[in-house]
Amino acid sequence: MSDEAWSSSSNEALFVSLVAPSADGSIKTLSKFHPKFTYPIFGESEEIFGYKDLTINLLYNASDMRPNLSVTYKKKFTAVGDTEATDINATLAEFLPEVAFQKKKEFETAIHNVRADWTPPGELLNTFTAKGQTFEVWKGNLADPAVKQLVNRIQILVPLFIEGGSEISTDEADSDRWTVFFLYQKKTSTADPSRFEYVFAGYTTVYRFFFFQSPPTPPASPSAQALESLVLGKNDFDLSTLPCRSRISQYLIIPTFQGRSLGPKLYSLIYAYYLTHPSTAELTVEDPNEAFDDMRDVADLIYLRTVPEFNALSINTSVKIPKSGKAPDNIVDPAAWEAVRRKTKIAPRQFARVLEMNLMQKLPYSVRPDIDVPENEDEEGGEEDAEPSYSKKEKAPGTKEEEHEYQLWRLLLKKRLYKHNRDALSQLEIPERIEKLEDTVSSVEFDYVRLVAKADDQAKRLQEISDDDAAAKSNGKRKVDEVGDAESPASKKAKVSTD
Repeated sequence: MSDEAWSSSSNEALFVSLVAPSADGSIKTLSKFHPKFTYPIFGESEEIFGYKDLTINLLYNASDMRPNLSVTYKKKFTAVGDTEATDINATLAEFLPEVAFQKKKEFETAIHNVRADWTPPGELLNTFTAKGQTFEVWKGNLADPAVKQLVNRIQILVPLFIEGGSEISTDEADSDRWTVFFLYQKKTSTADPSRFEYVFAGYTTVYRFFFFQSPPTPPASPSAQALESLVLGKNDFDLSTLPCRSRISQYLIIPTFQGRSLGPKLYSLIYAYYLTHPSTAELTVEDPNEAFDDMRDVADLIYLRTVPEFNALSINTSVKIPKSGKAPDNIVDPAAWEAVRRKTKIAPRQFARVLEMNLMQKLPYSVRPDIDVPENEDEEGGEEDAEPSYSKKEKAPGTKEEEHEYQLWRLLLKKRLYKHNRDALSQLEIPERIEKLEDTVSSVEFDYVRLVAKADDQAKRLQEISDDDAAAKSNGKRKVDEVGDAESPASKKAKVSTD
């Protein structure tokens, strides 16, 4: 019999489920879905050899995300020499904690014994209402054993649902540099209306990098007393107060909760938190994929539009375009540009991109890049079955002054793209280099049109969440013990028990 007859698609064989205990002692399934990717676990072919009618069930208790793995099949391949069936448990043991391999009965007993007042680990950061459902964001530190345990349980979701996603090490000495944000749905318990229950919806990990910032003016020479206080061991020094870049590493909204603008909402709440975090100078992202890039661009644009200093940045139309075509440094006031960037804590390249989008929207209509954007794009930035097609809008030509403003904008964009791609472009002959850069500029400008349209739509969706939130508060739907004050969040440590 051929190998193909014994091969199973790992994407189709694996099911991930959120479950919860019922009052009658049974287990109810809240949601069930396949992973997007399994190649980080089962190899590039995403196939498992050696089974007929294979099913792999990865169950999660919806609250504390205690996992349980079960593997069933009708027939298993009998080893012939070195050819044998894939050891599924051994393969998944590299990605799951030991508790996942307990017997099903032990799992059911454990989740029925979760205490009635269980809450996610860390402290309550924010509560909001979306489409009549209440969600909470909890913030914790990886040095907290309860946070570490929850992250170890859910980390396998990262390679399963994020292209190129990888787990983080939770055992390093610098674990206190990791901040974790958990997103949970909070709802009234069906078993006991006087209680609330939590359903895991997603999470984000953020790492703190220390870095040196050159002061705008030379600091005064330290006094002898200050120097003495810096002697090792003289005084305690809190390293968390040093300037840092906070970098988003993992970002996941599970399939059950996608398509509700929860991804952008969570990002905006995390960004708002770091805007007021005194040590953070910049909020950055580690190796974002295209879906996250889209969401980040849109979310940053929506926020920056609310910043008056950002909206005041404009193209200096009095700047003349050199015959050499080299972009001048003062197309936009560089001092004002940098002041706004530092205030909003956005990394230089990301800030430049979003500023370019906003300046593009300020161009006169006659010269503003414009396309027909297809409707119903996935607001979470997820993949679609087919690539949407765009068409360029035809317009009457602009005036000489309008064309000049547009060319200045293109020079601004071209300058950044050349700097970012200098190494690759330097390998081309000059005519080919110019052609390649022009093509790239044209491609980017129309992608900006798509993103700006998406931002307009997303802003409406987020406003709906805000309106739902306001309505819930005004109607008295939230009970006092259900939410904490966003300005002084309730803190409750959880006992130790993935966008």
